[in-house]
Amino acid sequence: MNRFEYCQARLWESEEFIAIDRNIKLYNGNEKTSYDDGELILTSHRLLWGRNGELARGENVLSLRLLYVTSLEQEEASSMLFGKKKRIILRLGEVSVDKAPGPMDNSIAHFVKISGRNGVSQLFVESLKATISARVWAAITADRSVAVAATATATTGRTLRTGIGGIERSLAEKQKQTDKNISIAFQDLDKLMEMAKDMVAVTKVVSSKIRERHGEVSEDETVRFKSYLMSLGIDDPVTRDGTRSSSEYFMRLSQQLCEMLLDPITEAGGMMSLADVYCRVNRARGLELLSPEDVLNACKLLIGPITLRSFPSGAMVLQLETHDDALVSQRTCELVNQHTSISTDELARCDAISLILAKERLLAAESLGYLCRDESIEGLRFYGNRFIQ
Repeated sequence: MNRFEYCQARLWESEEFIAIDRNIKLYNGNEKTSYDDGELILTSHRLLWGRNGELARGENVLSLRLLYVTSLEQEEASSMLFGKKKRIILRLGEVSVDKAPGPMDNSIAHFVKISGRNGVSQLFVESLKATISARVWAAITADRSVAVAATATATTGRTLRTGIGGIERSLAEKQKQTDKNISIAFQDLDKLMEMAKDMVAVTKVVSSKIRERHGEVSEDETVRFKSYLMSLGIDDPVTRDGTRSSSEYFMRLSQQLCEMLLDPITEAGGMMSLADVYCRVNRARGLELLSPEDVLNACKLLIGPITLRSFPSGAMVLQLETHDDALVSQRTCELVNQHTSISTDELARCDAISLILAKERLLAAESLGYLCRDESIEGLRFYGNRFIQ
């Protein structure tokens, strides 16, 4: 735990709150510590741990900068009361020279474990993985390095070729490696698309034979071919090659999306984010993948039971024409009253919807006067509006 630092529970400039989990304890390597039953906050730059109430009051807490994290793993632990539960293992890099004092500065462990009374929530784990992958802090660290080098140059009156030159060479090498990886990836993608066209042609021939049933295919072979087609996820998808113009392509694609998504959107409560639509459609199409632009253009042409809707925040969703914001807001208000207050991630878990939809539902209920918001270091929470009751 020698990478942890003591700090006040305050967000840095440009730092954003991501998620929170409670009843969390920290391990120094495999050893238990006295830091247990606390709250763990994930921001875009750090992990903050404190006892219940310390984070909200802005007191001194423990901080771990995410730039130390080199990898994240999960392990299962047994509990007499709660059975199997998940732990997080964070592998850590070398200690930075500008690190502030913290607990166990003499520790030699190169990893820490994060556990909880019921394990760490899967939503928190996924948020942590996404935040580490995003590396928001990397750009800020690079800017600080350049600023320090520039300050040193101004002070000494000479050019520090090692610092700035090293940064420039490092960026150039990374760009060169990125270009090389992209080139290799597109070579593989071209081969995949060539194979995909052949497979689509084969499946169309097989489908036509099954429909004609002129004796070439036996009953057993029919069942087998159908199972193969279902496993491939190909069901005669609309393609550019099969249409005469772009307008016809997008019109037919929008009709196919409407048929494909009507039941899933209904089961999801009448609304589905465009990101979920993109993933679901491409998973169903198998090898005939669509670009985000094609999905968006097709969704703009939807007419009938499904329409495209844009929220003031910029989020875009597909929703049923019968969707009623007032009724959904009343349902959201009932959930809030059951829990006294609710956050975006809690509503997402309760209704099994994405975080984007959960946030938009809460904002819609707020705009109709059903809810009031409370913003703190723990994030954004919504309460029932007692002024109108």
